Amino acid sequence: MSVGGPPIDALAVRERLRTAASSAELAEARLWMPQAPGSESPPLPQDLIRLLFRMRLPYMRAAAPTVCQVARTEAWDPARVLTVLLAEEVHGRERSSKEHRRQVAGFPTGKTFHAWREADSPIPLETQRALRTLDWVGRAENLVLVGPSGTGKSHLAEAIGHAAIDAGLRVTWFSLESLTAVITRSKVDASTHKVVERICRSELIVVDDIGQLPAGEDEAEALYRLVDAAYERRSLVLTSNLHPAAFDTILPKGLATATVDRLLHHAHVIVTEGRSQRLEDALTGRGVVSLLEQADDDIRGRWRTSDEQDTGPR
Repeated sequence: MSVGGPPIDALAVRERLRTAASSAELAEARLWMPQAPGSESPPLPQDLIRLLFRMRLPYMRAAAPTVCQVARTEAWDPARVLTVLLAEEVHGRERSSKEHRRQVAGFPTGKTFHAWREADSPIPLETQRALRTLDWVGRAENLVLVGPSGTGKSHLAEAIGHAAIDAGLRVTWFSLESLTAVITRSKVDASTHKVVERICRSELIVVDDIGQLPAGEDEAEALYRLVDAAYERRSLVLTSNLHPAAFDTILPKGLATATVDRLLHHAHVIVTEGRSQRLEDALTGRGVVSLLEQADDDIRGRWRTSDEQDTGPR
């Protein structure tokens, strides 16, 4: 049973991605935003403050005193004043929206592409960079990352999720266990349809670590309901130590077949091979901070504190 929603949703996603890509104009406008001057900026008139409150423009309200003062001093064109103030409001709203979306996404660790080591990944560099463009999300295509533990599947999936949020999209993260729990709870009040529909409001949905824990009928049903509802409407990212062709070894065969059929129709399947990066980090000492280095830093910190106390005012 498919959840309602037109296939044209993918077009809306592409439009949002294009809008995010044009944010260079916003960044250019914010270059005019002055730093707070040395002297305190005069406050705005009370009637203007009330209007900004009623219009719900908090970031413009915060920036306006400084912008207006600099505009008077440097004889800005009125259009520039409006551009800078509106750009500050848009920037503030986008920042707040991204922070909220990160909180509700349910990411497990907060790993982004800033911590991603391209050279250490077994995935070809061209493929990594193509995934980072998120063009495939705009086409409602899926991504399946398959490989042994420690080869970067979950890190890459989470980094893609953060990149999607930065691009203005909504993301939801599940393990197969947590997805099953959500679907199972929804059966109590017969709200499964609404719950799945709510999940599919996100443009990107991640299900992590399929195959790591035993799975049965409930897990198979939960995964099928999600894949069926998202089919040709939303992008899924699945990570697993098993290729989808082997899902029938952990899930009931009937549901596994139907799930994989829909999942792989529009999917990029990427196999990560090689040794565990976590094991490599452990063997090379990159997984921890050296205890000796930490002790040296603590000692130097205590010395600095002692010196500051000795040379302080008496």
